Amino acid sequence: MCSRLIYFFSKEKVITERRCFKIGTKEQLINEDIREKEIRVIGTDGEQLGIMSSAEALQKAFDADLDLVMISPTANPPVCRIMDYGKYRFEQTKREKEAKKNQKTADVKEIKMSLNIDTNDFNIKVKNAIKFLQNGDKVKVTVRFRRMRELTHVNLGEELMKKFMDAVSEYGGSDKPSKLEGRNYAVVLSPKK
Repeated sequence: MCSRLIYFFSKEKVITERRCFKIGTKEQLINEDIREKEIRVIGTDGEQLGIMSSAEALQKAFDADLDLVMISPTANPPVCRIMDYGKYRFEQTKREKEAKKNQKTADVKEIKMSLNIDTNDFNIKVKNAIKFLQNGDKVKVTVRFRRMRELTHVNLGEELMKKFMDAVSEYGGSDKPSKLEGRNYAVVLSPKK
């Protein structure tokens, strides 16, 4: 993409060339890539310059030593703005990095239990779930039915799940009811705000 005019002075005349470089990876049309007959042009300060041909708008942008960037290609006529595209892309990537840095991802921790879990093991799993919920993570609680004969006692799995959910109800709850997924009885707990 060619961006700005560079002037070379020789003894006879002024030679103009276009400096070509590639900026960013976004698919935005700039300068000579804009091939519309008529475009609505916005100036550097945000003022409306009106509807004009793309060649005329490109000339205004080059006179101001800036770029012509297509902002809204779907509008009728398409909207272009005169701006420093390199500076615009730099600020945009800076904002994206800042937003990504401030983002907190919630992990999903999993706690697995079997039907014949002992009380001490159950208490340890409850403490771990409370710790995960306090850190802001979601917790997937799974009751596993190891043998086929355990699947006949799904009501025991429901009771164990209800007991677990009552133990951690102060720190988090589920949006959806627990359900049977194959040989597992599972529920996802979210932390309370």
